[in-house]
Amino acid sequence: MAAVQREVSIAMDDGVRLAATVWLPDESGGPQPCLLEALPYRKDDLTSSYASEYERLRDQYGYAVCRLDLRGTGSSGGDATDEYPPREQADLVAVIGWLATQDWCDGNVGMWGTSYSGFNSLQVACERPPALKAVCAIYATDDRWTDDVHWRGGGFKLLDAVDYCLYMTPMNALPPVPAVWGESWRAEWRRRVEAYQPWVLTWLRENRDGPYWRHGSVRQPPGEPAYDRIACPTMIVAGWADGYRNNSFRTVAALAAAGVPQRLLAGPWAHASPETAMPGPRVDLVAEMVRWWDRWLRGRDETPAGVSVDDGLMSVFVRSSTRPEPDLDLHKGFWVREVWPCPRVSAQRRWLAGRSPYAVRPDVGTAAWIDCAGHLPWGLSGDQRDDDAASVCWEWDAEQLQLLGHPVVRLRLSADASAASVSVKLCDVFEDGTSALVSRGSLVLPTAEPGSSREVEIELDACAYSFAPGQRLRLALAGADWPNTVAPPAPVTLTVGGGELELPVWSGASPYSPPQFTPGTAHSAESGEGVVWRVERDVLRRTTACVVDHGSTADVPYDGTASEHYTGRVEVDTLTFDQRAEADVTYRLSWPGIEVSTRSTLDLRINPDAYHVDIWLETREGGEVVGERRWHERLPR
Repeated sequence: MAAVQREVSIAMDDGVRLAATVWLPDESGGPQPCLLEALPYRKDDLTSSYASEYERLRDQYGYAVCRLDLRGTGSSGGDATDEYPPREQADLVAVIGWLATQDWCDGNVGMWGTSYSGFNSLQVACERPPALKAVCAIYATDDRWTDDVHWRGGGFKLLDAVDYCLYMTPMNALPPVPAVWGESWRAEWRRRVEAYQPWVLTWLRENRDGPYWRHGSVRQPPGEPAYDRIACPTMIVAGWADGYRNNSFRTVAALAAAGVPQRLLAGPWAHASPETAMPGPRVDLVAEMVRWWDRWLRGRDETPAGVSVDDGLMSVFVRSSTRPEPDLDLHKGFWVREVWPCPRVSAQRRWLAGRSPYAVRPDVGTAAWIDCAGHLPWGLSGDQRDDDAASVCWEWDAEQLQLLGHPVVRLRLSADASAASVSVKLCDVFEDGTSALVSRGSLVLPTAEPGSSREVEIELDACAYSFAPGQRLRLALAGADWPNTVAPPAPVTLTVGGGELELPVWSGASPYSPPQFTPGTAHSAESGEGVVWRVERDVLRRTTACVVDHGSTADVPYDGTASEHYTGRVEVDTLTFDQRAEADVTYRLSWPGIEVSTRSTLDLRINPDAYHVDIWLETREGGEVVGERRWHERLPR
């Protein structure tokens, strides 16, 4: 029999049935390992384009593949209560057990995915289902508090509020696909909408690290079980322009210490496929994953080139001095294979002299406006020189410096108000003044008596970077990283008494031969056509705003069409520091004789004491309103 694609329904222990699509290779080859990806992003319409990768894994490499709609999403039953709830991990353990017993599976299951499905791959690996033999987590985090789209350094990620944090509300309010669910799809749709609560409200309520954020995080507080919960071989894929880049050096080091086979592949990419992402160079990630699956699911120990995929080395792209562009197609640099921890990395310090009092500007940061670049308008960091000019800076000759690891800044400072924050950016400065972002870190300072001196330490993001001859190294300190994170609640002045910058200096050259890859596309797939990404400064009102507008339409299975449209605006008053985020997201799906839509808006106002949240949701079939919901909360800051 030829290769097939079929829909399956998998029963959970509470009676809820989960919808999945399986891609099965020609049965003449006998049972094969199965690869699982599990997402809340609707396999049959909004992300149906992912199917081309599943078909390739089946047709070119002979793997069975399963794509699952998570509970309460797409055409799966139940309720979507939150990201990564305990019930989700239990469901996925059950799904893996079910896959392993199918007559087309040889009992070996791998799990993989990008972002959400990378997160839950690591989470399920911690559960140790017997059939799960290896995972590959792409652009995923090991720490939901420090390295996700909700909070960074204790500050709420403001710009993400008008993207993912809102759009999951209308997405989760869409109905199951009628052709998959059956005639009762309308009743299930109404039930789903009435039961739903916006996830962003939970994320705002949980405004401190604690058990909520530790759940689903591989990294745990000192003394708690952590990476040793994972026993299966684990491949990590990271991008230096991605928001989850810190799930790289520290993760492979911890997994290695726990005796877990691991591999790190870290490239220059944003939050998009390494085959098509900006910036390049791009690689064929499917071919790299198949090397991993072949080793751990099929027992093939070497690649065709004779290089073991279990050699304990990481493959890292070292970026070199490149003038920044928001849609940069190619970053200069070179690939290396290295061991980690690396004996060629040593800590070197640069001393930071004290500085005069610095009155914080709340709108510093627009040149590096989002921590997690991806598809436009969520683009790459630009020239930092204007933000640098509004910061406190220290500068040194870069002396062809090479960095591999996490820079760290230690400061002695005081603030004239009880609430303050610090943002630090490490930059590569060209002769004409162009400033390229290398790494960043931020921290909301613990509440203290105004004027009291405190010692703070800020770990900057992981990086691999080589400064070209003649370049300068700059450290820029500001009191805000806006709109990436919220500005402090009120005007404040910082005084830096001194400190140090600790650099992870890599002496090179690696004794290992560089990695070899099948190249990806020659150019990025990104296009700015129809995309709005704008920074506005109202001189008389003393406000700064960032505005986005984008969308798309595509054909989807079951003779359908899907369209999505997103608008967002964030604003800060540079006198009062009051802030606002507004967003409007619409999804439309149509199949023969059926047209449905969901629309949701967010109005988030932030003053010194609280977040005031208003969310509106409307669902329609044709021109008729099917359901409407509103939520309003005042959440202490």
